[in-house]
Amino acid sequence: MKTHSLRIAGGLFASLGRIFALVRRYLYLLRNSWPRLLELAYWPVIQVVLWGLIDQFFTGHSDWLAQAAGMLIAAVLLWDVLFRAQLGVSIVFFEEMYSRNLGHLFVSPLRPHELVASLLFISLLRTLLGVGAAALLAIALYQFSIFDLGLPLLAFFSNLLVMGWAIGIFVVALVLRYGLGAEGLAWAIVFAFAPLSGIYYPISSLPAWGQAVAAWLPSSYVFEGMRGVMLREGFAYELFADAVRLNVLYLLVGALLFLLAFRAARSRDLLLHVGE
Repeated sequence: MKTHSLRIAGGLFASLGRIFALVRRYLYLLRNSWPRLLELAYWPVIQVVLWGLIDQFFTGHSDWLAQAAGMLIAAVLLWDVLFRAQLGVSIVFFEEMYSRNLGHLFVSPLRPHELVASLLFISLLRTLLGVGAAALLAIALYQFSIFDLGLPLLAFFSNLLVMGWAIGIFVVALVLRYGLGAEGLAWAIVFAFAPLSGIYYPISSLPAWGQAVAAWLPSSYVFEGMRGVMLREGFAYELFADAVRLNVLYLLVGALLFLLAFRAARSRDLLLHVGE
């Protein structure tokens, strides 16, 4: 019994070591490339500047926005959490494909779930860096701090992060199965969720079919909850619970599709030719 426990502990320690080794590799790539670092903050900063100016204009011309100055800035920052989380998974994986390194990785004892774990961790770091820079700029330029949302911000951030991870894993699975011809989905697929997520407007403003689809998107519950907090209506725990349930489903489906795509790629010897 003791020997069995030691084997389990040793296996877990070795698995964590492999995950940490990949994370270190991705951090070295990020640290030694200023274009990569610039890209992390570039679009979030541009979005904040643009929507901050729009928010300032509408605050003086809209009674609804006047109730919660900075609502558009908060919306764009939270939306970028979803977008950056998804890109953080898919783009880092694509770099392995561009360098044709997948075959080398999986000649080692690395397992598919360890690669996914390292991608999720580096995605979290990339999201914190990119969105964090934009959030600090919003404080400097518009005297609006999204951190004033308090603990609800953690709930919103976590749900959007997990949804972004699920979409990113799904994109990775498609690219594993169909090759780099599907990589454009990394930039396009997340925007299909934007009109139905109610980022800048209530879900009730959507047509009936749009509301029905939005009911299956964790992001729609997050942005409805954000508006409730900013309009001082309180934190809606039922919206938070609905988002969590959907995110668990999304993450399970994404993980299953990734494993199926990985097995198909390995059985067809695509891991060694995945960049071709």
